[in-house]
Amino acid sequence: MRTPLGVETTRRGIIAPVLEPGAPSDLELMEGIQAEDPDALSQLYDRYGGIVKALVLRVLHNEAEADDLLQEIFMEIWNQAKNFSAQKGKPLGWMVTLARRRAIDALRKKQAYARAEERLQKETEQQPDAWAHNATAEEIAFADTRVLVRRVISKLPPAQQQAIELAFFRGMSQREIASRTNTPLGTVKTRLELGLKKIYDGLKTLKDEL
Repeated sequence: MRTPLGVETTRRGIIAPVLEPGAPSDLELMEGIQAEDPDALSQLYDRYGGIVKALVLRVLHNEAEADDLLQEIFMEIWNQAKNFSAQKGKPLGWMVTLARRRAIDALRKKQAYARAEERLQKETEQQPDAWAHNATAEEIAFADTRVLVRRVISKLPPAQQQAIELAFFRGMSQREIASRTNTPLGTVKTRLELGLKKIYDGLKTLKDEL
């Protein structure tokens, strides 16, 4: 159904843009992506990035998380384009299904993390002796590993230590860390990569010493 504002409402209730004369169709762009044409992906992003982000926001209700997931979704479109078939539906319907699935997965992970963090908080509030008395061998081993990780993190440069703490102990995205610390996003990514490599190398060294 066409509206006076130059957009089209699909059967899914999604507002899709009406293409300019001579513009490639959605199917042509998908075929371009299947042929690994990055310009086709860029045009598809310009055409539907806002729609996909709006769908993600309906699930996550978080602007920064939606922005991060939007990039991941379009990378998945690029990587999974070979699985698209025009016989099974239109490109927009395929993208909407993919975006909704990724958003729901992200929400479930976020909720699972929140529940795990809450359980951990309750555990740390218990008396140490009581915790040790009730702990299984597996839980004690996990606690020992956590102590080792903390030891390695404490030896990182302050900037890397801060990035690791915010990402893995407070659950912040790279974009949120960049905003929180007033640091370029690329710098945050580099600090996390370097920090994780040093943690991995440090844990190997500590375990070899034990």
